[in-house]
Amino acid sequence: MNYLIIGTGGVGGSIAGFLALAGRKVTCIARGEHLEAIRARGLHLKSDLKGEHFIPVCASTADEVTEKADVIFVCVKGYSIDSVKEVIKRASTPTTLVIPILNVYGTGPRIGRLVPGVDVLDGCIYIVGYVSGKGEITQSGRVFRLVCGARPEQGIVQERIEHVAEDLRQCGIKVDVSDDINRDTFIKWSFISAMACTGAYYDVPMGAVQHEGEPRNTFKGLSAESEKIGKCLGITFPEDMVTYNLRIIDKLEPETTASMQKDLANGHQSEIQGILFDMIELGEKFDIELPTYQKVAAKFRQI
Repeated sequence: MNYLIIGTGGVGGSIAGFLALAGRKVTCIARGEHLEAIRARGLHLKSDLKGEHFIPVCASTADEVTEKADVIFVCVKGYSIDSVKEVIKRASTPTTLVIPILNVYGTGPRIGRLVPGVDVLDGCIYIVGYVSGKGEITQSGRVFRLVCGARPEQGIVQERIEHVAEDLRQCGIKVDVSDDINRDTFIKWSFISAMACTGAYYDVPMGAVQHEGEPRNTFKGLSAESEKIGKCLGITFPEDMVTYNLRIIDKLEPETTASMQKDLANGHQSEIQGILFDMIELGEKFDIELPTYQKVAAKFRQI
């Protein structure tokens, strides 16, 4: 299959690297010096799972893409979703599957409205990956798990998704095809929101959340409040979100930080709207009290 990766950051770059190492045809969309470095030396992947490699891949800007793709991964930040419309239109066929891998909730339907007639799934990922240099992607830790699936109303044949999933598994990526993608993407949103908001509020890595104290209590509070929102949306959770989110956070390397936290610390544009304020707006819609989220928001409304 022919893969197109829109956004070659930590997530997109890791996906592209694993695919290309396994011999799959991959085109990466990137910008600026990051793009030029990939073109000049290949994608530099530093992976705890795969080792260190310089991998030849096709790299281009979004405007340069003309070839059709069988699978399109959308790995941009939440604030850039509208920018993917034209490249998806050009690269899609009636059999193309688009898989958004973002930190914010509801991106599948949102992208689907931008490109009617294209099969846009929903997806999420559990990975620590980041741009560590020009053309360089670091994948840290032993976790690389991708979850994807179609919403019931889409009527997409499950075998199409399983075919892609099996190809990704052969490349060393753990893939789960979800039987309830609304549930699974909300669960990921709950986790990344609690993680990013806690880390950014206290300006600490996740090691500070792995031990009893104020950061861990804040993480618990955020997890419990997002669970209330999910239940109002009709989400049925397999276990309580505090227990689930703590189990994940406790497996991370202590120095781990979320991308939103890094962006805020560096003065860059961040996903704080989708990760923090969208959660609050949804809670207010259901008249849910969110004291922990409001505590965090009070700090960042002043910035």
